[in-house]
Amino acid sequence: MAAEQTVTFMAAVTLLGPRSMADIRRAAHASLAPTPERFTQFDALFDAFFVRGAAVVPVSGADDERTVVKDDRGQGVEPPEPTRPGDSGAAATRAEVLARRSFARPGADERLRRFARRAPDRLPRRRAFRRARAPSGDAIDIRRALRQAVANDGDVPRPVLSRRRTRQRNILLLVDISGSMKQHTRDYLMFAHALTRAADRVETFTFGTRLTRITRAMRLRDSERALGEAQHGVDDWDGGTRIGDALGAFLSVPRFAGYARGALAVVLSDALESGDPGAMIEAVRRLSRRVWRLAWLTPLAADARFRPATAALTAILPWLDDFGDGGSIESLTEYTLSAASGDERWRTARWLELAPP
Repeated sequence: MAAEQTVTFMAAVTLLGPRSMADIRRAAHASLAPTPERFTQFDALFDAFFVRGAAVVPVSGADDERTVVKDDRGQGVEPPEPTRPGDSGAAATRAEVLARRSFARPGADERLRRFARRAPDRLPRRRAFRRARAPSGDAIDIRRALRQAVANDGDVPRPVLSRRRTRQRNILLLVDISGSMKQHTRDYLMFAHALTRAADRVETFTFGTRLTRITRAMRLRDSERALGEAQHGVDDWDGGTRIGDALGAFLSVPRFAGYARGALAVVLSDALESGDPGAMIEAVRRLSRRVWRLAWLTPLAADARFRPATAALTAILPWLDDFGDGGSIESLTEYTLSAASGDERWRTARWLELAPP
């Protein structure tokens, strides 16, 4: 509730007396103006606070389930609710827990150093629109050929050929920071920072019960500062899980969805969707149609006995290009460096055979 609404509400209560709780309720209806379809929810919150003296608990509903989107440009930011440390959490939940997270000093990691050195030459590339002169090009460079002819009195001693340039593909990282992923969060952010420093363009988002863009933090040169910025910029560390809602929120923001076009998109999550899997399936389907490749890396696949079993995971497998182990920095770097080569070890086909019918 905004400050001016609070002032108006208090003024309305003063004008009405008040003689009874009904007068306070009428003042609230008049000054706060809830929509007719939300009167029931509003009255429930009013009774919880003024009548029973209980803490205000959000009433379930479509509007209350809406995923909050937070951009690191400062847009879409809401004041954080009272925070508490997140539990480790072995299971997924839709409950929103807003918490801060502190990371130990990252320090140097030789695995990420090697990855950063190798990445520029191994990351997937695409053909750019501009052309460049090449000894064995696929087309004549008319502009340079004419310049050469002018410089040589109309003669062209040798053909001037050109070829389309290539550039690194955009990379999109979607990192699950819910309670069930707590032990992997630090490694994932360290990997995101190393990749952002090595690649031309990487966009990084975290999701749990909210969606937060942390790209600016990951672009900082120092890994300690980068994790510190991410720590303060994200509100839903180690909380619940709303994967479908978060991916849907990402696709609903045109600027965010534009990052995915033609990109290598990597989702780092255990895929433990707590709600109806329909929203997650639809979001993954839509995302797969925008990106160049869609990979889902889960720490659960680090166990050789792992089999896709949940309804949501088995349903999204046909929409994934790659699926596999996301339980360590080594597996993350290995996949990223092999994405351009089409390594069959990461293809989803073999997991489809293991999934229950």
